[in-house]
Amino acid sequence: MTTPGAAASGEDDLIARYFRPLATDPGAFGLIDDAALLNHTGDDLVLTTDAIVEGVHFLSGDPPDTIARKALRVNLSDLAAKGAVPAGFVLTLALREAKEEWLAPFARALGEDAATFNCPVLGGDTVSTPGPLMISITAFGRVPPGKMVRRSGAKPGDRIAVTGTIGDAALGLRLLKEQAGEGLDMLSREFLIQRYRVPQPRNALAVVIREHASAAMDVSDGLAGDLAKLCAASGISAAINLADVPLSEQARALVTKGSSSMEAIVSGGDDYEVACAVPENRWDSFLAAARLTNVQVTGIGRVEAGAAAPQFLDAAGKPVALKRLSYSHF
Repeated sequence: MTTPGAAASGEDDLIARYFRPLATDPGAFGLIDDAALLNHTGDDLVLTTDAIVEGVHFLSGDPPDTIARKALRVNLSDLAAKGAVPAGFVLTLALREAKEEWLAPFARALGEDAATFNCPVLGGDTVSTPGPLMISITAFGRVPPGKMVRRSGAKPGDRIAVTGTIGDAALGLRLLKEQAGEGLDMLSREFLIQRYRVPQPRNALAVVIREHASAAMDVSDGLAGDLAKLCAASGISAAINLADVPLSEQARALVTKGSSSMEAIVSGGDDYEVACAVPENRWDSFLAAARLTNVQVTGIGRVEAGAAAPQFLDAAGKPVALKRLSYSHF
């Protein structure tokens, strides 16, 4: 960050032009200091960080506004799963070059989402890189003391629920990479592609999750693999009905035609939905509270005793052997 009155560098000019206007929180100090101040207010602070990298999490031709929204929203999704209310974020941006035609829409979209989700920018860093474009965000959230919802805590008999629909983003990425039509009309193609490019974090459901769920996590690498992580953390297993996994009309059409499989749906990743375990005696109130937020939640199975990966069952109740559970970077 620059000091008032000092000679400004190219980095200082970039920050002042594109990101200082977004730093509306008093604790950001207009991005002229070396650090920010986040008022504690007696709540627990929840911290999460995610980076998105060109060629891994987004394609080089993706619009800069969608890249900005994805960078922030993947972190907001983590906060939602913890039952946390957004408090702010810091940004690290690694650029090959500083181009107005890229930075202007990126900063505009980032500012719009920061305002929409009440998660102001507090600071960060900008660096040059000879490699792929990379955006890393660390987001902060607040929960009442001791109320963060962890992956551990699920108990046998709990219902398993998931928000939204599963598999859309993985299908959208396939459409982009393979340039395939899959027999879909243009609106259906665009729906799936946008689900990949711009996640819909379920922050409206955060308080409901906090008040009802025994365990929860963000679904980012694939529903099957992420549920396996929740089971491992809780020391339990689960039975998941594949027929109950919620699909969009567009995804269901591809599965029905045989253009995709349920294995690809539950292991594809990039959903950025929330999976949670809810005790039976809280299930009805959970559904009622979720309806008030207009976030779709669907029961897909139950927690079972025994420390093991979840079983995915077909319509006849028979286990389906999945060759792949989730996306992995390594």
